[in-house]
Amino acid sequence: MENNNDKFHLEREETKFLKGPRSRFNELMFTFRVQWSFIRGFRKMHFLGPCVTVFGSARFKEDHPYYKKAVEIGAALSGMGFTVMTGGGPGIMEAANKGAFEAGGTSVGCNIILPKEQEPNPYLHKWIDIPYFFVRKFLLIKYSYAFVVMPGGIGTLDELFESLTLIQTRMIRDFPVVIFGTEYHKELCQHIHLMAEEESIGQEDMKLLYITDSVEELTAHIRKHAIQKFGLVQKAQKPKWWFGERPETRPGPASKA
Repeated sequence: MENNNDKFHLEREETKFLKGPRSRFNELMFTFRVQWSFIRGFRKMHFLGPCVTVFGSARFKEDHPYYKKAVEIGAALSGMGFTVMTGGGPGIMEAANKGAFEAGGTSVGCNIILPKEQEPNPYLHKWIDIPYFFVRKFLLIKYSYAFVVMPGGIGTLDELFESLTLIQTRMIRDFPVVIFGTEYHKELCQHIHLMAEEESIGQEDMKLLYITDSVEELTAHIRKHAIQKFGLVQKAQKPKWWFGERPETRPGPASKA
């Protein structure tokens, strides 16, 4: 059932902001609320260690083949020492979190507040609710050393190209981007090849993508282009008491910000 309070919240916040100029006071208050969302996210995610973010559809059920593959991927990434991060919702996101959770790894989510498909999945050790898409995408990218793109819809494509744009323009390092599902993404990959042929992107940009149907190939690629390339070592961050931080303990399910 739709939550009318959430619909009201969205109408008051991001939707009104994007309609155009408002009073200076309203714009300033919106800026403060966005700043607070960033601060909450930074505090929540600071001690997680290197993450891999898994993007994918919220609509696939447990019996879907890609859901099952996402469970395998979450477990494999966890076995490599990564924290598995997703958008925190159902479908592929839930599956990747489930794989990490059941494998004994750390599973986290950045959940977007929406009238539909907004409930955090039950396989999260930690999650944070974010009311703004742009803050959520920032957090999903900021803490990750690799991105896995599973079959999904418009939101998944948005996250894919956001990551690629930041890598292409060198706003972030050239972290590996793995597209999983060759048949599902066939036309997408053909279009990306067309862009290279027409020189709307450079041929070297094609190297930013790795496309596979194999969990083993995915993990080998991430091991080479993330762990080995960036010399990842799990370094413990020390909490600072003057920030109100406490020593990090192994979280139980769904420790919410």
